[in-house]
Amino acid sequence: MTDLLNISESHEGVPEAEKTPFETLACTNTAVRRAARRLGNLYDEALASLGLKATQVALLSEIERMFTAANGQSPALQDLASNMALQVSALTHALRPLVRDGLIALHGDESDKRVKRAVLTSTGRERLRQAIVRWATVNNRVDDVLGKEAAAQLRALTDFVGSDEFLTAYGANPADSLTSDLA
Repeated sequence: MTDLLNISESHEGVPEAEKTPFETLACTNTAVRRAARRLGNLYDEALASLGLKATQVALLSEIERMFTAANGQSPALQDLASNMALQVSALTHALRPLVRDGLIALHGDESDKRVKRAVLTSTGRERLRQAIVRWATVNNRVDDVLGKEAAAQLRALTDFVGSDEFLTAYGANPADSLTSDLA
């Protein structure tokens, strides 16, 4: 694996005159998106028999995590969207199939009916439990391929890039950056 980390750009061997301006960039965005698609496909394949995608499992997991952290208070969609780095409209679009399939329920806040909250149903909790088993299998295989240390470094780096701290250091307003291709 160490040798893989030292590989130069994939356009090696192509004469400079034949490269497009984009090919001469070491584009972090392209590399991260390509890696995310590859990893996402591995997780999606493992979850397919449950009728779930990796993005849906991430949503179910975050809803349950926030529910537990708030002592049984269902997370507001605005808070869930913020935690997932999504716009509320993208979140509600992503939640539709989970609601349709009976894995989550949406309800109004008791004190402010304008606020919608999400909660896992018993079916949703069971499906999440099953998904976590499959998720862990893929995660362990990825760790084995990358090596535990490299996998931990990758997670730490991508967690930082996904944080408000990174956007602040970059000079962007975190509130202006909530976008997604989660659906």
